[in-house]
Amino acid sequence: MTGNDQVPVYDDKAEVRDTLDLSGAQWRRPDQGSADPRSGTNAPGAIEVAFVEGYIALRNSADPDGAVLIYTPQEWDAFLDGVRNGEFSFDDPPAGSGPTVRR
Repeated sequence: MTGNDQVPVYDDKAEVRDTLDLSGAQWRRPDQGSADPRSGTNAPGAIEVAFVEGYIALRNSADPDGAVLIYTPQEWDAFLDGVRNGEFSFDDPPAGSGPTVRR
């Protein structure tokens, strides 16, 4: 691939994204006592989750009108299994890089 090549993106939820009504979603975030595992302080922008019409929606609480990620229950379960099985790690990532993924 050269710098001008683009990888095609397949959006398997394009039809859902335009029709899913999030206006009545009940957004939930981790308990206020939750801390950033790296600093021991509350994170400034928490992830919020809502369960809407059989899908799981995620957004950044610091930008509630911004992008919303949509997941199927199967995708959500796979993510949670990965968390439970230690696939994601916060062990000493380079400054500003966020979590690392173990493969």
